[in-house]
Amino acid sequence: MAWFRVQLSEVEQQVVLDYRDHHVDPLVRQRMWVLWLLHCGQTREKTAEILLMSRATVQRHVAAYRKGGLAGLASRGEAGRVSEWTQFDEILKAEFRERPVRSVAEAGERITALTGLKRRPSQVRYHLHRLGLKYRRMRAIPAPPKKSWKNTSPTRRPSSRASCNQFSTPPSKAGATCSSWMPVTL
Repeated sequence: MAWFRVQLSEVEQQVVLDYRDHHVDPLVRQRMWVLWLLHCGQTREKTAEILLMSRATVQRHVAAYRKGGLAGLASRGEAGRVSEWTQFDEILKAEFRERPVRSVAEAGERITALTGLKRRPSQVRYHLHRLGLKYRRMRAIPAPPKKSWKNTSPTRRPSSRASCNQFSTPPSKAGATCSSWMPVTL
């Protein structure tokens, strides 16, 4: 059953042991454990059982090792595509800070005019947020009322009546004079 074994050189063994115990990324540590167990003679099924993973995952780790060596196992691969907008980030930031937009539709039109890239409103919103720009709703500040309860006389307030004090009982019949059960606060 030699096809289950992975043969590591002396240098590779040292690297695998070091990465297995001290690498920052837990996924890389897990991959090195797979490699080490296979090097020590475990089967792929037993390695998967020991490390609580599927046999297919063990197989993927072995394939990554065979394809790229230890460097292939230690890397995470590409992070993804880079947006076409990233080259225009500084231009867009300066433009929107100088002349803020009122809507996502207006932002999309101005981005298209500046960069030539046309995107949907959800993508425009996401990109503006990624640039650090925030939507701020503008509203009128409400004016205080002409008369507040503090400006009215205590005799005119319904809660200041003699029958509505802290120790009063609730009105028992219709036509009672108390309008609130709350204690009087002056």
